Amino acid sequence: MACAAFLISGLLRGYVGAVCTRAAASKLTSSTSRPLTFTSIMKSKRKTDHLERTASVVRREVVAAAKVCGAASESPSVKSLRLLVADKDFSFKAGQWIDFFIPGVSVVGGFSICSSPRLLEQERMIELAVKYTNHPPALWIHDKCTLDSEVAVRVGGEFFFDPQPTDAPRNLVLIAGGVGINPLLSILRYSADLHRERANKGSGYEIGTIKLFYSAKNTGELLFKKNILDLVNEFPEKIACSLHVTKQTTQISAELKPYITEGRITEEEIKDHISKETLFYICGPPPMTDFFSKQLENNHVPKEHICFEKWW
Repeated sequence: MACAAFLISGLLRGYVGAVCTRAAASKLTSSTSRPLTFTSIMKSKRKTDHLERTASVVRREVVAAAKVCGAASESPSVKSLRLLVADKDFSFKAGQWIDFFIPGVSVVGGFSICSSPRLLEQERMIELAVKYTNHPPALWIHDKCTLDSEVAVRVGGEFFFDPQPTDAPRNLVLIAGGVGINPLLSILRYSADLHRERANKGSGYEIGTIKLFYSAKNTGELLFKKNILDLVNEFPEKIACSLHVTKQTTQISAELKPYITEGRITEEEIKDHISKETLFYICGPPPMTDFFSKQLENNHVPKEHICFEKWW
């Protein structure tokens, strides 16, 4: 613990002006001090800085040391990271994001976790997928990050799925655009973990059906295709997906073709899944989240059943 404390102190030394003043303004508290339901809604304002944009959002108090232990290219523009977080006080709910503190970089990143909480519990690992932009934290991840790089992370966010064992089963409709797949993949993976646990133990939360709608420019930009289709094939009675491409210029592979629709996700497709037992999780560009959340409201879906998060 002493080593971890020293590491975090060193990492945060350069953020006193940037983080502490904003932390005071945002009244950061432990997630246990404010009750949250798994249908909570996060509404974001269009601001370029992650800390400013999420200043009013609840964060956990724990700032944990993390070490990069894996990296891979998920697409021509997206790099995934696997981080080891040894601190047992660090935890998250499926769908949440992290503040990402980088030594020598004054700007704090904000990235959704795309792995299941079970991976953290079992292996002390979390996974991220970060798109290349000129934002300093994203640039660092793509151009400077190496294995064994040390960073610090803190969990935040009110967009998550965290059912309790005795909760009634719910169907989930997950609507993703681009890198908005990240928190929804975490929810999808966690739901699969819950289903496995119930099958193995005969108890625990019973998930309903899950339908993922995921849109990207082309099949090369559809992240985690294999992971998604593996879950669809493992649980065909529970999980289904519809993958959409809007600017495909090459031939679609035979294994992907059954799941691919050329064109945007439509309101009619989503309407087919509306029921009183269904929760809708939406994450993507702001116009996309605004469109689907409004359409669902117009179709009389209760606001508390529409959960969305916007990333820029």
